Amino acid sequence: MPHLLILDDDDLIREILADLGRECGYSVAQAACVKDALIQLDMRPPDLVLADLCVPGGDGMEVCRNAAAVDSEVVIITGHGTVDNAVQALRLGVNDYLIKPVCMDRLRTLLLRVAGTRGKPGRAAPDTGQRHFGSMIGESEVMQTVYRQIARVAPSSMTVLVVGESGTGKELVAQAIHQGSPRRGKPFVAVNCGAIAPNLIENEMFGHERGSFTGADRQHKGYFERADGGTLFLDEITEMSFDLQVKLLRVLETGRFMRVGTHQEIACDVRVVAATNRFPEEAVRDGKLREDLYYRLAVFPMVLPALRMRGEDIVLLAQRFLDQLNADGGTSNRFSAEAIERFRRHDWPGNVRELRNAVRRAYIMAEGEELDALLVPRSARAEEGGDPDRVTLRVGETLAEADRRLILATLSCCGGVKKQTAAMLGVSPKTLYNRLEAYAAAGYDVPDLHGGAENAET
Repeated sequence: MPHLLILDDDDLIREILADLGRECGYSVAQAACVKDALIQLDMRPPDLVLADLCVPGGDGMEVCRNAAAVDSEVVIITGHGTVDNAVQALRLGVNDYLIKPVCMDRLRTLLLRVAGTRGKPGRAAPDTGQRHFGSMIGESEVMQTVYRQIARVAPSSMTVLVVGESGTGKELVAQAIHQGSPRRGKPFVAVNCGAIAPNLIENEMFGHERGSFTGADRQHKGYFERADGGTLFLDEITEMSFDLQVKLLRVLETGRFMRVGTHQEIACDVRVVAATNRFPEEAVRDGKLREDLYYRLAVFPMVLPALRMRGEDIVLLAQRFLDQLNADGGTSNRFSAEAIERFRRHDWPGNVRELRNAVRRAYIMAEGEELDALLVPRSARAEEGGDPDRVTLRVGETLAEADRRLILATLSCCGGVKKQTAAMLGVSPKTLYNRLEAYAAAGYDVPDLHGGAENAET
């Protein structure tokens, strides 16, 4: 019989959870404080721990650490959820993070899953050599970080928010999370929220009943029903209307939704992975993303590096794309040394998608077996005698991206001296330092962020 440990200082909540645990076939131990929970862990390691973080007698994280050490699944149930707490808990091996009041049907599903497996599902792991992970290719250090994050979060049911420029492979990350989870045998449904007409997106998400509007001659199942038991990938989440964001938030909190044309709720068990090519904080400030939805989605935020930040992965990916074209076409084309060097120097504003298309064009236009450098895009960086004191911007580049490139270029020009950089940019040292911290947190290379006596004044 699987064993359940409940940590909560509310007697009524403990009893409700204990009754539900017994219904699902568990033996149950209860603790009202951290000390009692640690004693129970020593007496009998549980298969599952349901824990509140805010309990008497110490930090609930201590219980998470000890539970992970004895290979127990841990689910946090708290009325004081924050992104920092969620991320810290996940790093300690927590498998899920639920906000009170908890949907009991959703919790019952979780209890039955753990009872059925009597142990943790195997974690996703990168292939030997760390060059591949799912459909992703790359051996740079920034990609190794991405692989480790996926391996850590995949076995849980946590919502994930993937942030990255267009073409960086956000859907591949979502697929890898799905394949590394216990849901791998269930549907993976990908939705581009920006590609659906605003007046149709609610119908597509939640479905409709027959007769709910003119032309609705049959019942239609939406994406949530189609993804039941599996993973729903919501790309370009900031393109969703505010009204629909409210409904999405309710589904995430309760595990229930209503089809268009009915007031009957339908339960669903769906893990959501969302993605955006905007900085989420800026999307909230610009009115593109509800703050409450942001915090619910970003239980585990991930930042995908731009291709220009991935070093030799550029050449590795280009060669992989060429190998595929050679295999399909029965050819043995190769890159010239000059072409490879130009690959390294190019900014790749369209990221992996642009690189793949560039290789395809060069392959098609090649007159011999060697792909000439002239067929490879020129760099947007200062190169081949260009002015290193200039920053070239693309038409349509976001203001946030333009700001970042200008700030980092000015910092480099000033030799990393932040006071001088702030003065040149016309901002306060504190504003500059806050920006640099945000860029570093997002995975960008910020030289000597915490170094130097000058920082004491910022």
